[in-house]
Amino acid sequence: MSLNKFLVNVILLTFCFYSVANSQDTELSDVWVSDQGDGTFINPVLHADYSDPDLCRVGADFYMTASSFNAVPGLPILHSNDLVNWTLIGYALDRLTPYDHFSTPQHGNGVWAPSIRYHKGEFYIYWGDPDFGIYMVKTKDPAGDWEEPVLVEAGKGLIDPCPLWDEDGKAYLSHAFAGSRAGIKSVLVVKPLSPDGTKTIGAGKLVFDGHENHPTVEGTKFYKRNGYYYIFAPAGGVSTGWQLILRSKNPYGPYEEHISLAQGNTAINGPHQGGWVELENGENWFLHFQDKEAYGRIVHMQPMFWDNGWPTMGEDPDGDGTGQPILQYKKPNVGKTYPLATPNDTDEFEGSDIGLQWQWHANPKATWAFANPSKGYLRLYTDQIPEGTKNLWDVPNLLLQKFPAEAFTTTTKLTFHPNEKLQNEKTGLLVMGMSYAYLALESQEDGLYLKYVVCEDAEHGKPEKETMVKKLSGNTIQLRVEVKEGAICQFSYSENGKEFTEINEQFTAVPGKWIGAKVGLFAVRNTKINDSGYADVDWFRFTK
Repeated sequence: MSLNKFLVNVILLTFCFYSVANSQDTELSDVWVSDQGDGTFINPVLHADYSDPDLCRVGADFYMTASSFNAVPGLPILHSNDLVNWTLIGYALDRLTPYDHFSTPQHGNGVWAPSIRYHKGEFYIYWGDPDFGIYMVKTKDPAGDWEEPVLVEAGKGLIDPCPLWDEDGKAYLSHAFAGSRAGIKSVLVVKPLSPDGTKTIGAGKLVFDGHENHPTVEGTKFYKRNGYYYIFAPAGGVSTGWQLILRSKNPYGPYEEHISLAQGNTAINGPHQGGWVELENGENWFLHFQDKEAYGRIVHMQPMFWDNGWPTMGEDPDGDGTGQPILQYKKPNVGKTYPLATPNDTDEFEGSDIGLQWQWHANPKATWAFANPSKGYLRLYTDQIPEGTKNLWDVPNLLLQKFPAEAFTTTTKLTFHPNEKLQNEKTGLLVMGMSYAYLALESQEDGLYLKYVVCEDAEHGKPEKETMVKKLSGNTIQLRVEVKEGAICQFSYSENGKEFTEINEQFTAVPGKWIGAKVGLFAVRNTKINDSGYADVDWFRFTK
């Protein structure tokens, strides 16, 4: 082979490898893309439940995290180069602590409102667990492993923390209070923090009381700019509130106040709680959530402008300094154009690990699932439901992901292999919230049955109700749910992979505890035995 031909082959092989790798890295959602391809983006930038988002910039890279509550793994880490095209690159917590406590579902508890910061070559995330205190976790590589969590301050109801390292070497921590545990809310404090960020070193000072004008003030983000200390704090409630800005020349106050963002004349309710980031060129942007009920707290982005030391977010049609959300806008000017990107939703189960889009409802056991890339499926083993369980609300081995758009269809193909000696093993497709519905295969003495089940008010232990039962001739099936605007869910199934039969009723999805509804898979049994059955899930696909 001539040298020239060898070089050509090397170039071709390199190109093929790059193309495959690049196509995998930039695989787009079929149901929601914010980047319009014309230099603009539409809100939300993420139509998914990344609640209480916060972000930081390191050079040309942006990193974002969000609340994850009881879901495991926790503290998602998202990456972007332009603030519009985001990918999910990992998690900071592979399990929640205390481990035994979070081995059963702790709905609405766990990881609340984190903040992410970059300081002296390391990434720090702080969050409040309302039952245990304020934690911190750090790393030098946000896409890699994170260190074990450190309890910065123990206590009940300490939430929404954010660190600030000052130019003089001192450090501070702001946070709010959960009234359900602390017995007080709508007030903010600033405390001295050890320079290494591992513990508070004093009682600090209450710096703001929102009871009169800014009830439920919380969600602190602490910044310093041009000699002023700023606390960004949402107020007025999750679905109806506004974004409050506090500023002072002293970290302990007193603080002046300004409202930088409110609903205004838009349909974007409660626009608040998020993070500010400044670009290298001086542009400023604010990412925040909107509470969209069953869809969760979806992520919007607003341009942010400074005037006389105060920020205004979004557009300001009447010029009073309080902005309102934009729906479409030019993309941030980061100096170049980056490929379209979205967090993964569809999963072909071709990897050796469970995809990052999936989370369990509690700390997982190793025996719940087996990713088999050589055969291209995910094997879910049935696990015995906890004693005294009334419905799936108390079941930990639910493998779920966020609703990725307002309207979408998800279809999965699975083959069920129940234990021949056991009845009442069950696996299927689930839409989960405080009420839920599912289509599942269940083993009985005389074969497999397909069942459609609805559970209204599952949170309070109400029983499931079967509304359709059909005996199956085989053990392979495709299950589907079409989610329409308003979170209306239409389930259907196909035994041949071609024609789908719709269930005769529809189900309207509802939120979970502080989270949106989720969709996914489960495999359970109600009896103890020496071996479990299993379901081989071939794929799980999202389409328009």
